[in-house]
Amino acid sequence: MKGYKGIIFDLDGTLLNTLEDLTDAVNVTMVKFGLEEKTISQVRSYVGNGVAQLIALCLEDGAAHPDYQAVHDAFVSYYDANCNHKTGLYDGVDTLLASLHQEGRKLAIVSNKIDSAVIILNKLYFSQWIDFALGVTDHIKRKPAPDMVLHCIEEMNLAPYEVVYVGDSEVDIQTAKNAGIDCISVDWGFRDRDCLISNGASIIVSDVVALEKLISGER
Repeated sequence: MKGYKGIIFDLDGTLLNTLEDLTDAVNVTMVKFGLEEKTISQVRSYVGNGVAQLIALCLEDGAAHPDYQAVHDAFVSYYDANCNHKTGLYDGVDTLLASLHQEGRKLAIVSNKIDSAVIILNKLYFSQWIDFALGVTDHIKRKPAPDMVLHCIEEMNLAPYEVVYVGDSEVDIQTAKNAGIDCISVDWGFRDRDCLISNGASIIVSDVVALEKLISGER
């Protein structure tokens, strides 16, 4: 088999367009606490570093806000119950995953989304193809620390050089670098091409056909 034996995918902005459901969950939570609602563009710029950072960026005083933990917990509770109203696959993702799975490649998700939501969305969309899915927990450092990716590689029983990380953000680029593995960036997600380039992206693709060719070793 040519190319990478293992592919680790980011979730939000890479496999799934979750932005509208995330924005709705933010704004339901903001209204509940009498806080200012956020635009979809603001939420787009806030996501990528996990729920704790997302909520901190939504609050004027960040994590120092007196209601920070209550707002955080309310968001998590609402989003877990309402994470799939407007969420959907990016074009061709299902075909890509089916093809890679058929070829015998090991597939995984590593996301800074809270683990409960990763489990829900993986079960809804990807469980027939994805071998392992991991979100943020209290027990392992989140991206861009390499810990989640290295744990995934261990679960895959592969060497780092056999694995590539696919993501849509600067966090994903830095995560792959910290883990010592290759990275392919996609520009259909939550960050544009200029942002990816300015954050050190060396390989950027704009569609799943180009992505599959790179994964399969076709340059």
